[in-house]
Amino acid sequence: MGSILFKILDNIESYICRALLVGFVCLLFMQIVARQFFGYSFSWTEELSVYMFVWFVFFGASYAAKLAAHNRVTFHYKMMPNWMSTSLEALADLIWIAFNCYFVYLAYDFVFHRMNLFWKSQTLGIPMKYIYLILPIAFSLMTLRIIQVNYYKFVKGIDIRDPESKELDELMDHEVDDNKNKEAA
Repeated sequence: MGSILFKILDNIESYICRALLVGFVCLLFMQIVARQFFGYSFSWTEELSVYMFVWFVFFGASYAAKLAAHNRVTFHYKMMPNWMSTSLEALADLIWIAFNCYFVYLAYDFVFHRMNLFWKSQTLGIPMKYIYLILPIAFSLMTLRIIQVNYYKFVKGIDIRDPESKELDELMDHEVDDNKNKEAA
């Protein structure tokens, strides 16, 4: 039971992103069908799908941090000694964590102390506090995922890298091997 719970928590962003994606795509499809075939429009579907998309983006950013798939300029690391590139990447992650922590503080302060309780979404009437709650949640999760990736990297020795960059490295290695084989033949 504990391993199932850990697996769910470890992939929570993925599950939430999938649910949100299915949700807002279905809402938009329902809106299109209603407009085209029945000449009727739901007033609330577009607003809800926009909020779901925003939440999808922020949870996706946290999931990308878990996969170490955020965009980074890393070509210069290949020209440095391994210890230096590792140190600079760790320093960049520390700065990123500091930024996220400060942003969580600002977002929490905004959502819980500065936001007017009477601000509501236009169509749905949902207090905007619940919409903006994604900011402290997502940046907190992103910070935890950055720490998790660095824990795996520096403590456990597991290199978590962007799946696309792994695939690209494998293709490059395969191409180099093919060129060597052609030269040897």
